[in-house]
Amino acid sequence: MFKADADPERVGLCSKRLARIGPHFQKYIDDGKLSGVLTLVARKGQLAYLDSRGKMDIEAGMGLAPDAIFRIYSMTKPITSVAAMMLYEEGRFQLDDPVGRYLPAFANAQVYTGGSARKPETVAAERPISFRDLFTHTSGLTYGFMGTSPVDAMYRLNELDGGTTELSTAEFMNRLAEMPLQFHPGARWNYSMSTDVLGHLVEVISGQPLDEFFRTRIFDPLGMTDTGFNVPAKHAGRLTANYSKRKDGSLQVADAPATSRYLKQRKFLSGGGGLVGTAADYLRFCGMLLNKGELDGARLLGRKTVEYMTRNHLPSGGDLTSMGQAVFSETSYDGIGFGLGFSVMLDPAKAQVIGTPGEYAWGGMASTMFWIDPQEELIGMLLTQLMPSSSYPLRREMKVLTYQALID
Repeated sequence: MFKADADPERVGLCSKRLARIGPHFQKYIDDGKLSGVLTLVARKGQLAYLDSRGKMDIEAGMGLAPDAIFRIYSMTKPITSVAAMMLYEEGRFQLDDPVGRYLPAFANAQVYTGGSARKPETVAAERPISFRDLFTHTSGLTYGFMGTSPVDAMYRLNELDGGTTELSTAEFMNRLAEMPLQFHPGARWNYSMSTDVLGHLVEVISGQPLDEFFRTRIFDPLGMTDTGFNVPAKHAGRLTANYSKRKDGSLQVADAPATSRYLKQRKFLSGGGGLVGTAADYLRFCGMLLNKGELDGARLLGRKTVEYMTRNHLPSGGDLTSMGQAVFSETSYDGIGFGLGFSVMLDPAKAQVIGTPGEYAWGGMASTMFWIDPQEELIGMLLTQLMPSSSYPLRREMKVLTYQALID
């Protein structure tokens, strides 16, 4: 699957139109807005377009190679969700099971009602947090970087940052469970550390550390040889530099390859955002999903499970905007629902971007993204390393540039 020598026209894509993608993003590189960009489009089992340009490390003058290793951050979440659903298929839990049954620290959740971050007022949660709440980000948990409520501030005060913590995963979860929820479970959608909790549940239920579960149950079967929570020393030269955007739009180094924390083993294995990997590896993961749980003879999930995961699971079929989500990236969430680990396109017209109802997707903090369109048998991906992900409309532009190339 995914032969690189495919003729795009044979899979219903116009090669001349696909050739618009690279030069479009070259403008960002030329203007000093991005270091480098890798883009790919696959359709009907064929890799129709692959382009890598710019630098993987501006300071070192290294060009961006197709096998560069990227911080995929929240593109970890779909992988963790698949891991959890593999255990679901084994009958190890039900979606409405209370999380506290497996992680007792979460059994008596409190909900923030007023006061300050240092003196919060709380009430008991109306019902326990369920597995479904974690998959769909309706648990009431949050992220410290959101900066929208006193609960976010409490996360910061308690150093609940998965990227910098020196706590073990279990220690981190116990501290997280002490924080009040932003709202009662199921009441709203809020992007959060829910998938980090889900990752720890994978560990508790399976009896394996998350990195070991990923390696033995997902990465090895799919041939994802360059994906993990850290970069082995022999591959350190392929790790990209990560950049952040200054107020004037210029780039500054946020994480240099030579000193990156990804060169070391981490105590905290973040199921919500801890992985690094390559485009080739993630394409194989996407191919497994597009092929309804199987790739090249390795079956991770059943067909019905993938179909179920990629349906909209928000109450009454609503979209993220109706569930109270504030925009945290360049993408609007009108017309976008959420499944078990992915955003789900409900209405392209309402979302104001070309697409197909039923396509599913997600991205990462460093402006990475992927989407899978089952109806068109299509996978699209953009990998770069720029924070925040709201800097430029890269994801929307990539989608337009991909869909305009369809000719069948």
